Amino acid sequence: MVTRRQFLAGLSATYVVSGFSSSEALAKEISRTMDASQTTDAADALPIKYGYAAITWGADIVKAMEDISAVGFRAIQLRGEAFAQFGDQPKALRELLGKHHLTFAVLSSGNLSIDPAREQEMLTTHTQHAQFVKDAGGLCLQVIDERPKGRPVVADDYRRLGRLMTELGKRTGNLGVPLVYHHHMNSTGERPHEVAAVLDAADKRHVRLLFDTAHYQQGGGDPVAAIRTYRDWIDVVHLKDVRPSPNPPAPSASPAAPAQPGPAYQFVELGRGRVDLAGVFAALREINYRKWAIVELDRVPEPGRTPKEAAETNKRYLLETMHQTI
Repeated sequence: MVTRRQFLAGLSATYVVSGFSSSEALAKEISRTMDASQTTDAADALPIKYGYAAITWGADIVKAMEDISAVGFRAIQLRGEAFAQFGDQPKALRELLGKHHLTFAVLSSGNLSIDPAREQEMLTTHTQHAQFVKDAGGLCLQVIDERPKGRPVVADDYRRLGRLMTELGKRTGNLGVPLVYHHHMNSTGERPHEVAAVLDAADKRHVRLLFDTAHYQQGGGDPVAAIRTYRDWIDVVHLKDVRPSPNPPAPSASPAAPAQPGPAYQFVELGRGRVDLAGVFAALREINYRKWAIVELDRVPEPGRTPKEAAETNKRYLLETMHQTI
């Protein structure tokens, strides 16, 4: 990134070789050029509301709030730990968020099972979480579904999930808390055609989409194209990056046993993976996206670094590479 000192030095050199007639002329040219540069940067910034996910800090959500606020983000996504620790005292959570000047943008409400025997349990649990979000001053409730175990996904699974989320979305909506569906690896909505099938079965009036750039990429899709496709569905974006795992499959303990595969992918800070983030921001600009964008990193990929340091890396990417304002 070019500093102001470097910029002025370079422009002064241009002045020498191009023959400005006076120092006053040079000053005017410096002012004009810098104003144009600032206008370009401002034009790059999107009217998006940025936040940061607390998942990197695990159960230590108080530390997450402290660090996320200190780095400069003004909103947070919390997980089930928030309900576990503050479920009976949502006003205390609201006060703590206020102390750190953080908007409670999203609560990750956990998994939504499509097992018919658990339907009422699911509706009750997640509606209770929505009430907690409202009482704590939060805005949105996120769910991830559970992919059926021991059998392939069938068409009725998509339909059942869509219907269940629609009913849940009606209930949370009545509380003033929109429901957003987070497509996810190892869920029913893992691959692009599966995301489409789930949304086809859901009612857009009651179910909205949390679009995750890295999960969609890892699931085999093109996140840039998907943002355009689902422009009318998206209420929250997870800005996230992913790369192939640097860890090879673990060797088998026995020659007769198959090797144990390691993870196929690794989530990393923005700009360190293979997601076309420049294309993502171009698509968000194209659809005039003005809602929530939450930067998420499941865990710090490099040993010895802290969640706060990773958050600072992500912030620099947004500011310096994508010219965003958080």
